[in-house]
Amino acid sequence: MVQQLSWKVGGQQGEGIESTGEIFSIALNRQGYYLYGYRHFSSRIKGGHTNNKIRVSTTPVRTIADDLDVLVAFDQETIDLNYHELHDQGVIIADAKFNPAAPEDCKAALYPVAFTEIAANLSTALMKNMVAIGATCAVLNLDTHVFLNVVDEIFGRKGEQVVAKNMEAIQKGYEVMQEQLGSSTNTLKLDPADGKKRLFIIGNDAIALGAMAGGARFMAAYPITPASEIMEYLIKKLPKVGGTVIQTEDEMAACTMAIGSNYGGVRSFTASAGPGLSLMMESIGLSGITETPLVIVDTQRGGPSTGLPTKQEQSDLLAMIYGSHGEIPKIVMAPSTVEEAFYDIAEAFNLAEEYQCPVIFLSDLQLSLGKQTVEPLSLEKIEIHRGKLVNEDLPELSNKGYFKRYELTEDGVSPRVLPGTKNGIFHVTGVEHDETGKPSEVAVNRKKQMDKRMKKLKNVRFNVPVYKDTPHEEADLLMIGINSTRGVIEEAKERLEADGFKVNHAHIRLLHPFPADEVAEVVSKAKKIAVVEHNITGQLANIIKMNVGGSDKIHNICKYDGNPFLPHEVYDACKELL
Repeated sequence: MVQQLSWKVGGQQGEGIESTGEIFSIALNRQGYYLYGYRHFSSRIKGGHTNNKIRVSTTPVRTIADDLDVLVAFDQETIDLNYHELHDQGVIIADAKFNPAAPEDCKAALYPVAFTEIAANLSTALMKNMVAIGATCAVLNLDTHVFLNVVDEIFGRKGEQVVAKNMEAIQKGYEVMQEQLGSSTNTLKLDPADGKKRLFIIGNDAIALGAMAGGARFMAAYPITPASEIMEYLIKKLPKVGGTVIQTEDEMAACTMAIGSNYGGVRSFTASAGPGLSLMMESIGLSGITETPLVIVDTQRGGPSTGLPTKQEQSDLLAMIYGSHGEIPKIVMAPSTVEEAFYDIAEAFNLAEEYQCPVIFLSDLQLSLGKQTVEPLSLEKIEIHRGKLVNEDLPELSNKGYFKRYELTEDGVSPRVLPGTKNGIFHVTGVEHDETGKPSEVAVNRKKQMDKRMKKLKNVRFNVPVYKDTPHEEADLLMIGINSTRGVIEEAKERLEADGFKVNHAHIRLLHPFPADEVAEVVSKAKKIAVVEHNITGQLANIIKMNVGGSDKIHNICKYDGNPFLPHEVYDACKELL
């Protein structure tokens, strides 16, 4: 009996690899197991190697595993590219159709199973993935009936016969694999799960759901990996609550539409990746100078240019903080878990309206597309705050009938009215302006308006700007990260502490304005600091040095090959520092 295991299915993109992993993981999630799945796929519609690695555990997991217990291969390339992850007791289940062969240095056991032939004999070769699931059941000692409800949900609309044939394919794969195993010890059996019901979603689904819960009723976006699922989810769901989604001709149109909708009083946003954010920069400046609320989701991916559109990276940090021409108040957030993504995106809309500025919601490909078990989310924890929005007609004004939309205030935030508010008329323009919005190039006015706008950043309220797991007053090492590196850092920390080291962990959730005091506090308690991030220049480490200092004890642990960190990589790098 084992508490966790790692399973991977691979083949050519377009031959059912994703659905195989989906059926396998959903069934186990419903048994009460915790799962974490990460999909490696090519930036093309069909063809090219793809795989889905899924970690199954009786306890929570937030990252992929170092090694691999079971590899399901639909082609030889899958074996050649992934066998090195298998440990000595690992198992390869491969389609006999391609005469699979294990490399000489592979110590895992190889079992050919005629996925395609069995499926074709039953009904259609398309069901080969179900045969593979059945073979997996034999290796893992799983009851094939745990897949019945999932198969029924997916194929039920095609009729009972189709459901029955798919279940028959699973059972046949189980039987054929069991015959090969015989009395072999190459079987794995998981400890029983707790049976509790939990969500199994990707980060993008949590972002979309959180946006709805936070009051968003309009989204304008252009499809781009890895952000598209946010738009796809809301196309189905937002109209049910009176909302609208528009697919625009490009990212510039998406951003300006969101600005216009927010100006009209509807909570609105857009979502894209690095290339799309580059196109939005001028519009983000428009949001800043007109003090119009705006939420933008940036799901980071490999760059520059088209770069690695389906691979992991965290290289947009500096661009999101400093990218706009000129200087505007801007808030940049970075959730570290799927749960945080749900709650934080709702808070992003509050912050955008309370401080009347653009809010960049920074994710990364691993957080956005990694599918994992999530505890039930609570709508009761979400509150909606609209800031200084005037919801009533105004008294008649004496200053030529114009409302002071950009009034100089102590906190830098001016009263805001919606179009059509009685006596609330004002100018709105992208050029510098006075308190009523009338264009002005007067030096004194320029300074006052700049001071007013930037003053907002001194008072930004965010409940947990830094996640801290810092039990040690004097730590041997402090590990710092953002976004999806939280899970891999937590595992590396656990291993280092088992070695006898005192290790603290901080994950930064508010990048701008930077929570310097909180970060300085944890930095001061560590002898050495390891900043773990997915880019080549150490952008997060540089932001920390700029705001807090500590250059003498900050060390970079950077990965930028498009793949997520594995726990042993972070552990080994930190062990070397210590």
